Amino acid sequence: MDSIKKYLAEFIGTFTLVLVGCGTAMLVGCNSAQGCGYILTAFAFGLVIVGMAYCVGNVSGCHINPAVSLAMLISGKMNAKDFFFYFLSQTLGAICASGCLMLIFSLGGVEDKTGGLGSNGLAGVNDSWAAGLLVEILLTFIFVMIILGVTDSKFNHGSFAGIIIGFSLVMVHILGIGLTGTSVNPARSIGPAIFAGLDALSCLWVFVIGPFLGGALAAFIYKFMAKKD
Repeated sequence: MDSIKKYLAEFIGTFTLVLVGCGTAMLVGCNSAQGCGYILTAFAFGLVIVGMAYCVGNVSGCHINPAVSLAMLISGKMNAKDFFFYFLSQTLGAICASGCLMLIFSLGGVEDKTGGLGSNGLAGVNDSWAAGLLVEILLTFIFVMIILGVTDSKFNHGSFAGIIIGFSLVMVHILGIGLTGTSVNPARSIGPAIFAGLDALSCLWVFVIGPFLGGALAAFIYKFMAKKD
């Protein structure tokens, strides 16, 4: 029963992340020339993490991101079975949230200013998959390194951990939105891409492989740095 509660918590957390984060992007746009929408989208994603950290964090750890779960697996903080079901729960949460957004915007006749349910793309890097992959690896590496440091049992960040992680996500979004739309989260990319069409699906692999590589790299490097000589 405890495992089911954890998987449900990850579903709810990722559902909320995509609903609020991608929904905000769809509503206000995220063109870097229009700073207001750009910043609002960055903060929407980050503030969801803050809220969910204090809502489901005590149940599942509030990964709501397969790249974070992979880093925890490599760090020995979760087992392979939990990783699989976390990934499944997170992805299903993202898909359901994207379906809800499509329904809300179509029924309400609201314009989707992203043109693709807030899906990620390579337009900001001139359709270069190599540049997009590098952006996602680096941003996920930074984000996951911060998470590993904040949640390290050797340090006591207390009730501030959720705030630090949330604002770290805002930070990487501020750079990444204009380049790739900022994924750093395979589930967040899979959900909207399924409904957005072939353009989003054709480059989806960049936003799955990139965050996984960045998360794994962060886990290995943090283990090396934290290990006692």
